Amino acid sequence: MKLPRLPRDGSLALIGRLFREVGTDFTGSYILAAVLGALSAGSIALTTWLVKDVIDQVFIAHRADLLYLLTAVFVAAGIVRGLSLYGMTLTLGRVGNAVVARVQRRMFDHLLDLGVDFYNHTPASDLVTRMSHNAAAARQVLDTIFTSTARDLLTLIALIVVMFLQSPLMSLAVLIVAPVVIYLVVELVERVRSVARSQFTSLSMVIADVQQTARGIRIIKAFNLEALTRRRMASSIELFRKRADKIVRIRARASPLMEAFAGFAIGAAVLWMGYNTIYFGVHPGALLSFLTAMLLAYDPARRLAYTQVPLEAGLVGVRLMYELLDTEPTMVANVAGPHLIVTAGEITFDKVAFAYRGETPLFRALDFTAAGRKTTALVGPSGGGKSTMIALIERFFDVDGGSILIDGQDIAKVSLSSLHDQIALVTQDTVLFTDTIRENIRFGRPEASDEEVEQVAREAMAHDFISALDEGYDTVLSDQATLLSGGQRQRIAIARAMLRNAPILLLDEATSSLDSESEHHVQLALDRLMRGRTTIVIAHRLSTVLGADNIAVLADGRIVESGRHDALLALGTVYARLYRLQFEPLAYRERTGEDTSGSLPVAAK
Repeated sequence: MKLPRLPRDGSLALIGRLFREVGTDFTGSYILAAVLGALSAGSIALTTWLVKDVIDQVFIAHRADLLYLLTAVFVAAGIVRGLSLYGMTLTLGRVGNAVVARVQRRMFDHLLDLGVDFYNHTPASDLVTRMSHNAAAARQVLDTIFTSTARDLLTLIALIVVMFLQSPLMSLAVLIVAPVVIYLVVELVERVRSVARSQFTSLSMVIADVQQTARGIRIIKAFNLEALTRRRMASSIELFRKRADKIVRIRARASPLMEAFAGFAIGAAVLWMGYNTIYFGVHPGALLSFLTAMLLAYDPARRLAYTQVPLEAGLVGVRLMYELLDTEPTMVANVAGPHLIVTAGEITFDKVAFAYRGETPLFRALDFTAAGRKTTALVGPSGGGKSTMIALIERFFDVDGGSILIDGQDIAKVSLSSLHDQIALVTQDTVLFTDTIRENIRFGRPEASDEEVEQVAREAMAHDFISALDEGYDTVLSDQATLLSGGQRQRIAIARAMLRNAPILLLDEATSSLDSESEHHVQLALDRLMRGRTTIVIAHRLSTVLGADNIAVLADGRIVESGRHDALLALGTVYARLYRLQFEPLAYRERTGEDTSGSLPVAAK
């Protein structure tokens, strides 16, 4: 699924949405931060205002009584400013952490609502980057706005008031020149926006390379691909560095503009103060107070002028966040729909049509029935749609036409969770999570007791090798579970399916990647699991499905023949050909003249 693209403009609307959906939950904290910022701004303004009295009353008029009072006021103002800045920083920091956590939870919850088709078309590295980068970007935007408002804007306003009270003419001159500098800084924003988005893409590439290296480290080692892998990673990192450097250059351009303006303003103020003091005998107190206020106003003014640059960089991440959050789930979960009630467990495909997005239709009018409490095997050429049929039964995808029924109930109309409650799935690619073996089995039924977990492990022929591990059932597995062999991982997956105790069992090539001994153990465990359940088995190794109650041969998007093994073999057509290719490859080639050497299954070779 392609993520929707939001317009590149509309920054104010985007900020407004972020405030409504995230910021309003922390209104009280933001008000507190604003009050503390106002205290800080007031203490700075008071300090600059009192410079006039220090110069005129203490240094010129020599008033000793005011010396101690003004000293105490300066000390008190510094303490107030320090405490208020501490409180504001602490408040905004905690709010920022809460914003990141809330955004990440919301994004993850939304990811779980999206269908399998979304994950088929979205790289995992992109999702990882969005979870980390976009949540941090939301915090950055809110922090930038409130820090600028509560600290810098209030401080600047307070100091400008002091400047106007002390020297209206000079203050007016400064305010006339300042917008020109601000305009030049704003011109940098559009470039930051475009470069920041490309930087996000580069970061996703780096993460993708790391993930691929972790998953494929054995292949990398076995084929001496270290040098190639290093070059690929170096290329991704270099691209990210170049784009990061470009943002640094663009951001840095704001500094010379502001510094030049500050130098011009200070020079003009010194000239004006000196001229008035020398030629008109004006007391320097008011002018020094003005100069102090202007010097102190430089930092908040610089930060405010520069604010839009990091703000726009953060808004790129916020746009990407909302691209994900605005992606509509294609699968209707029917939360309020009726629950699926399974009695016999008969599964029926009624003129089912289906095509993956943008691809040629796989099924146009597929009819198929798996009898309740029986084992039905799906066999046929690779790419014929067998695994897709499993996915459609699980409603990982919705059909484009026709319907899939379980005991006469359309699975598209029942609640999705109740459908999944009635199905246990074991696939070729065993998925184990980063958790203990006990919890990996317990995922089949989270409320199960430890005794139930160990009982299904025994039935799945997994208890012995689990107990032999140093930590036993408390052994923590990684996502790849390299500690265990393929057969051991598969038996844990079977134990998980046993614990689920669902009336429908779907086996998608559950033994295809195992050696003969492991396959024997796994097949025994599967035989126990399949008893009394409606089971659909996909297998390229026909030896694993010879005893099935029904074997359906899928080719060209339809069931071309079905029946028990002996009956299909007697027909001498598609199934018989598949059987002889696996069990009698040399005799078949001599009899037909067909070259099968490049297409034989592993078992046949």
